[in-house]
Amino acid sequence: MKEPMIVTQPMTYAIIQPVKGLIMRQVILIPEPEVGGYSVEVPSLPGCVSEGDTIDEALANIKEAIDLYIEVLMEDGKPIPEDYPEPIQVMAV
Repeated sequence: MKEPMIVTQPMTYAIIQPVKGLIMRQVILIPEPEVGGYSVEVPSLPGCVSEGDTIDEALANIKEAIDLYIEVLMEDGKPIPEDYPEPIQVMAV
C-alpha cells in the first residue's frame, strides 16, 4: 500500500490516504494542542470522524472508520460518495 501524501498548512494537514485498495479519500487531520492528539475527518463522508494520540494512530483509526462507513453504505444498498476531485485546500482566516 502506498504511503499517504501530506499537504501541510499551519496547524492543519490534508492527507490523501489510500483506503480499500485503489479508493482514495482525502482526510483532514487537526492537531488538538489543548487535549493532545489529533482529530481527523473525511469531508466526502459526512459524519466520518475519528481521533488518535499520534498521527499514525489517528490515520489507522480513520482508515477503520472509512472501511466501516463504506461497508454500512454497501449493506444498506446506498451509493458510495465520490471523493472530491481536487485536493482540499485548508487556510487559516
